[in-house]
Order: sequence, then structure tokens, then C-alpha cells
Amino acid sequence: MPIINRIAEFHGELTKWRRHIHAHPETAFEEYETASFVAKKLQEFGIEIDQGLARTGVVGTLRGNHGNGPAIGLRADMDALDIQETSTHDYVSTNPGKMHACGHDGHTTMLLGAAKYLSETRNFSGTVHFIFQPAEEFAGGGREMVNDGLFKKFPCKTVWGMHNFPGQDIGTFAVCPGPAMAAADTIDITLKGQGTHAAFPHQGTDVMVAASHLVTALQTISSRSIDPMESVVLSITQIHAGETYNIIPEEITLKGTVRSFKTEIQDIAETSIKRITDGITKAFGMKYQVTYTRGYPATINSLPESEFAAEVAADVVGEENVLTDLAPKMGAEDFSFMLNENPGCYIWVGNGPGKGGCYLHNPKYDFNDEILPIGASYWARLVEKSLAKAS
Repeated sequence: MPIINRIAEFHGELTKWRRHIHAHPETAFEEYETASFVAKKLQEFGIEIDQGLARTGVVGTLRGNHGNGPAIGLRADMDALDIQETSTHDYVSTNPGKMHACGHDGHTTMLLGAAKYLSETRNFSGTVHFIFQPAEEFAGGGREMVNDGLFKKFPCKTVWGMHNFPGQDIGTFAVCPGPAMAAADTIDITLKGQGTHAAFPHQGTDVMVAASHLVTALQTISSRSIDPMESVVLSITQIHAGETYNIIPEEITLKGTVRSFKTEIQDIAETSIKRITDGITKAFGMKYQVTYTRGYPATINSLPESEFAAEVAADVVGEENVLTDLAPKMGAEDFSFMLNENPGCYIWVGNGPGKGGCYLHNPKYDFNDEILPIGASYWARLVEKSLAKAS
């Protein structure tokens, strides 16, 4: 496996950085210590830094030694999750109720490793922007960086992202050309009836029964309202109502998510949710309110950049270890906001089975330090090959 020798030499240093970040997790737009750590490292490498986009974002800028050329952007996310860690290793989270359960500590470290190597060699033409983004989890830090003028201040010809993937073998990469991850929309539905004693339901209008019918009916959207060849998921994930055993409440709230890959599917889902809710509440004689919120757009990898990412990954792990036939994932990613502005590719690096078989967002999840030089080598080769090719 041709990991860059120089990066392999400071694998131990990368591990220390990753574990430091893991022990000090910070959630959306509160990544002040993490951002300070990143900025300090970039300055030590002699890289220009800019701070403050999306409040806690950091952008490092490095120019190559081989003349003028285009600029590209490499993005890593820095934020943690609101989860209480239950691991027992010696770098466990020191911030109660917060942990790096998605591997963003590793993402940040791999990009820092590439920045360290590239600052030493500068064997490329043009410019690379190292984009350290806050608030990927739910809060749309990618959108906020773009809205704050990320690509106006740091124009990029292409932009690139990477995420670890547990269950995918160590020493492999996966690339999904075209749609890679779904758009994530949210649903908020409130039904308002007339509360009553549970022993006398005929004296009120029962929001519980109406909500039960509604949950079932909403599942017909993916099975009956949308072409079965299209990918869509509608899940009701929360129901809130009532305070005691013997009172039918006046109000109930349902919350959920819709995942899809096309704007027209989002339109159908939104219209259908409102139509079905209107029909059921009229049938039960009650009022309602529906809020359908468009969240992260679908993550769409541009085809030339997908092919190039696979080519670079093959340089690091071998062509036989680059997977290009994966189906898109129904998870969402706010790197999509950056891909909406520039062509690029979002790639997955294998993280192995995970300790205890844990998946992402699990209180025992831990990033695998073994893959740090693999990811950092991919970033470095991407810069050298992309900018050398363009020069």
C-alpha cells in the first residue's frame, strides 16, 4: 500500500492530534478550541490562515512551488455530536454529553496531515485551500460558510470531501459517481382536536387515533405517489402528546424526515404530505398545521471529478481496492452546499469493522487511527496530481 513515506513517518504525531481532538469535542458553531488547534497547526506549517467564516471555520491557504495554476479546496468537518461517550480508552471525551461519534476528529487530522506534508514539499502549481468546516451535524455549517462568502474569498476550480465509513475494509476507498447522498428534509405536523376524559372519548376528537391513521397513510407516499424506480424514504421519528393515563390530549405533534435525490421528488413528497394530512384531519374533524423544511440538498458528485478521485485513490491503495459500484446512501451531508457551487467529489475511506462493530453515531464509536496516513496520503496525492495535471 503506497502510503507516502513522509506521512507514514509522522503517523504517531497524527494519532496524538486525533486523540487530543477526540478528548475535547465541541458541537455546532462552538468549535472554538478545535478551530484554535487547527489554526495553530497550520501556522506552524507556514500556511496562511483565515478564521471566522461560519463563526468557527478555518481556511488555510498554501501555494505551490511550480508557478501559477488554479485553486482547489479540500474540506474536513470539525464538529462533534450531542452524545454521552461510553468508551473507556484514555482519550475519552472530557466534555460531558458531547463526543466525536462520527469521526470528524479523524477527518480534521487527515487534512492537517496532508497540510503538513504539502507545506514541506509544495510540489504542485497553483493553490490549495484547506477548508475546516464547523457544524456539519444538522446545523448546516457548509451552507453558512458558502453564504459567508467562502468561494468569493477563496475561489476554487474544484472542491473535495472525504468521510470515514465503518464496515468498509481498511485500505479501501469508495466513490459513487453522480448522486452519492440524499437530500434531507424535515416534517413537522401538529394536529389539534378537542381533549376529553379517556373514559368518554365520544365527547372529544381524538388526535391519537387521527395521528395513528396519518402515520400509516404517509407511508403510501413512497409506495403509491412516487415512481417505484425513484429512491425516497419517509420516516416519522417522533410523536409527542399527552401527560397522563386518563386524558385524551387536545394536541399531538409528529416529526420526521424525507430523504430523496431529486427536487421533483421533494415537491411530490411535500404536496402529498399536506394533501394526506388535510384529508385525514377533515375526516376526524380537527385542525392541523404542516411545516415541510428543505434541509441539506443531495450530494451529487460530478462525473469527471469522480473518475479522477478514483484514479488518485488507486494510486494510494491500488485499483482493486477502489470501489466504484456502490449504491447511493440515504444519509445526508452538507458538503452538498459546496458541491452546488463547484464541481468535485465526496469519497469514503474504509474505517474497518469498528471497535465492537460500532457504526457512526454510536456512544462507543471511535475513529480508527490506522487509516490516518491513508486518508492524508489521498489528500496529498490529490493536490499534487490535480494541480500538476492542470499546470
